[in-house]
Amino acid sequence: MNTLNVVVGSKNPVKIQAAQQAFEINFDNCDINIEAVAAPSGVSDQPMNEEETRKGAFNRVSELIDTTDADFFIAYEGGVDVFEDGPKTFAVVCISNGDTFRFGQTATLPLPISIYHELLQGNELGDAMDKLFQTQNIKQRGGAIGQLTKGKETRASIYTSATLLALAPFNFPELF
Repeated sequence: MNTLNVVVGSKNPVKIQAAQQAFEINFDNCDINIEAVAAPSGVSDQPMNEEETRKGAFNRVSELIDTTDADFFIAYEGGVDVFEDGPKTFAVVCISNGDTFRFGQTATLPLPISIYHELLQGNELGDAMDKLFQTQNIKQRGGAIGQLTKGKETRASIYTSATLLALAPFNFPELF
């Protein structure tokens, strides 16, 4: 069985788990070796629009390519933006094989306006959620998604799904 080496641009267990699950599902004929490396995003701690969120994921993957060796490099960046029906959170995933970059995005989650106001004051989403729901380090567990969906979805579940979708072009590179 072949081994695929995948470097994740984060030490966050949720992101590592999502990458592990998605790569194991997608490349079910390979052993997946995951390495977690803290990679800087080069953007604010709480990106407040899609462009900055995407840039953060791209920057993390670019850093990994420059400093590590692997078959695939992957990074996630969580962000917030305001849509027609209000503020929402989502994440962008960036995956590269060292030559080609592909992006995906999770589903969006509506945010309570009180949380959005906390973010406008410079707080990170995880910290604002911890404060509101009296939790601790929610971003390394179910995240705001887990809290607001009563555990029906989690940060890991939507990151895994977005990763699988972003891997599609690597499954059929001749089509893309």
